[in-house]
Amino acid sequence: MNEAEFKEVAWLLMLIPFGIVAVTGFFFIFCAWRRACQTRKPDDENFHSLPTGGSMGFNSSVFEQPSRWLVVKAGDPAMVQSVLNLHHPTPCSWEEGLIEAREDKLFISPSISGWVLVMGSGLPGPFEDVDVCFRFLCDLSRKLGQVQFFSASRVVTQHAWVLMDSGRVYRAYAWAGETLWNQGPVTAAEKELRLRCFEYGSEQNYFAVKDELAANSERVGQLAARWSLDPATLCSGSWSGHGIVGGLSQSNLR
Repeated sequence: MNEAEFKEVAWLLMLIPFGIVAVTGFFFIFCAWRRACQTRKPDDENFHSLPTGGSMGFNSSVFEQPSRWLVVKAGDPAMVQSVLNLHHPTPCSWEEGLIEAREDKLFISPSISGWVLVMGSGLPGPFEDVDVCFRFLCDLSRKLGQVQFFSASRVVTQHAWVLMDSGRVYRAYAWAGETLWNQGPVTAAEKELRLRCFEYGSEQNYFAVKDELAANSERVGQLAARWSLDPATLCSGSWSGHGIVGGLSQSNLR
């Protein structure tokens, strides 16, 4: 073996440890990636596991918990649809309705123990315009009776809950960096859940109250369950029948 060949062999031998380290590193990275894929669960601001199975033929996919929703005390979803005056109302399954509700449409559920859910990003909320939201809910409540509104964002800690009956506000609270709406006495359910509600115009250091704001956003669904229904916790037997999907008329937002 001449000197050039000896140097080449020596160089190759020096590369072997580096190759072993590189292969080992890629192996551990691959194993960690596979484990993460197997154990990952959706935990976004609006994601919760909704019930699967039952008579609707749901598969094992995970549905979004709505970021905002209405609960109406009613036994007939068609009556709710008539008051909302949806564009092109179409009967649909729960699965179809929840998918359509992501596209600025509204999904009206079948009646569940005397309550009808209305879900969809097209619902007006107090964060965009509190006056529009107030008029919208008041009009629905005058026509339908008891109407409840819920909204929460875990990312920016915006949250709101409203309870109306026959056009009268019994309780309303909305926060988006400041108190947008605070009306009516605090309910027993809010006290039990230790929800923190700030008065109008009260200046808050965000970092001093961020944990309380986050807790408010996290517990909106629990408040909904105490007042009526939380869509994320319904048992599979409740999710039966067909609902209605359609677009919200702009005449409802004036």
